[in-house]
Formats: sequence, structure tokens, C-alpha cells
Amino acid sequence: MTQKQILIVDDDPDQRLTIRLPLEAVGYQIHEATNFDEGLVAARELKPDLIILDVMMDSATAGFQLALSMHSPDPESEFKEFKGIPIILLTAIHSTTSLRFAPDEYYLPVEAFLEKPVKPEILVATVRKHMN
Repeated sequence: MTQKQILIVDDDPDQRLTIRLPLEAVGYQIHEATNFDEGLVAARELKPDLIILDVMMDSATAGFQLALSMHSPDPESEFKEFKGIPIILLTAIHSTTSLRFAPDEYYLPVEAFLEKPVKPEILVATVRKHMN
């Protein structure tokens, strides 16, 4: 069986490590990117089975922009090949702003939204639930 690949896109190396360790422990192959541009390049090269995405990176909305780009409903989108890759947003935005977000087909096209810090067992269960 081929190892499932997960791309983590987060600018915080400590956060990437806390995501990486429990997922590697259950057998996933982990790749990392630190910002919007690196995330797009890595997604194109790897074609991961799932993406875990931070919101606030090189800009306050970089993660939202990346999710919208990759899951665009436009059939002519340059990222249409990524529409089927599940995205989990893992962010502290609710604790740092008064804004509230949840998955939405048009405005926030992701499969799950988790708050940092997330318990390892919740992270693993969420990944398993949405893994293709």
C-alpha cells in the first residue's frame, strides 16, 4: 500500500512539527511549505492526498486565498486539478480576531476547520475522516 501524502502549509516551524509528529506516527508521509507560493508549488509537484493549511501566513488571509484558489468552482481555473484534494484549515484566527469562519462551499471551500492548538487525536481523526 502506498503511503498517503499530506502537505502542511504553515509559516510556524513549531506548529508544523506538532502537526507532523502525530500524523507520521500513524503512517502518513508529510511534506511542508511555509507560505502561499510555496504551498502552490508543493501542491503542484506532490499532488498530495490532503492539505492542512494555516490561515495567517505571509498575509492575514493567505490560507483563505489558497483554499479559494485550489477549490475554485470555475471549471477553467488553473487549479482545477486540485478541487478534489481535501483541505483542513488549522488556525488560531478565532482566538486572535473577532471574526468567525466555518467551511462553506463558496466562501471557504474546505472540508474542516480546526482551532489551534488541536489535540493530536482530534487532528488524526479529522484527517482520517477526510482522506480520499
